[in-house]
Amino acid sequence: MVELADGSLITCTTRGKRTDIACGDRVQIAMTAPEQGVIEVIEPRASLFYRSDIQRQKLIAANVTRIVVVLAVPTLHRHLLDRCLAAAEYAEIPVLLALNKMDLPQSDVALAALDLYRALGYEVLPLAAKIDIAPLRAALAGHTSVLVGQSGMGKSTIINRLLPDAAARVGELSEALGSGRHTTTHARLYHLDANSSIIDSPGLQEFGLQHVETTELANCYVEMRPQLGRCKFNDCRHMSEPGCAIIALMESGGIDAARVASYRELLLQIENKSRYRD
Repeated sequence: MVELADGSLITCTTRGKRTDIACGDRVQIAMTAPEQGVIEVIEPRASLFYRSDIQRQKLIAANVTRIVVVLAVPTLHRHLLDRCLAAAEYAEIPVLLALNKMDLPQSDVALAALDLYRALGYEVLPLAAKIDIAPLRAALAGHTSVLVGQSGMGKSTIINRLLPDAAARVGELSEALGSGRHTTTHARLYHLDANSSIIDSPGLQEFGLQHVETTELANCYVEMRPQLGRCKFNDCRHMSEPGCAIIALMESGGIDAARVASYRELLLQIENKSRYRD
């Protein structure tokens, strides 16, 4: 679906089998029939947020100025969160961490678990979307934002509260599976006002970063940046090498060990991709 300058929506196809179009892209089209067209040109992007595995890339949103990672009480999935943050740092897009369902028990514990990320410079917003959406609405003002996170975190509820007419389907958290049902099947952009828009994206279960080179990955972890270039070896992978500045800082408590483990897991996956490609 492509939105025209007058706000109307038309259905468009692409030339050939092109699939590299993301929600939020600005495009040039040619009309082929009433309310139908074909995308001819994708305008240059100001930003692109995406994930990738060995087989393919999955574009999430283009031209966004803020990524809103939606988390929820009581369980924080740090594995997915760290990957989203690394991808955001790689794309150079600011992040807001919205901790939803703060009206539930154990909310204080979940909020305290995000102190680490707040200390790293990430903005954390406590939220009870079903009760009061105003804090998030204020944070979205002037931005083109994309909501990302696992299914069941309340992304569709957030859209419904921000835009009651959007009729986004809400999925209840599946206790049996430990994750929510996928209710949003494709990304869609909504206008909050003349200067603010929000993109709702399908729920994530995994987040690969196979598009990031091994030499660039450490720079995607903000706490590692000051240590880069201080290791004994120029090609240090920060795994077990002697004289590694990051390992030394971790052992002294200066860097969270779980974040280092997250980095190492990603590094091994990217290196496996390189061997697969070779």
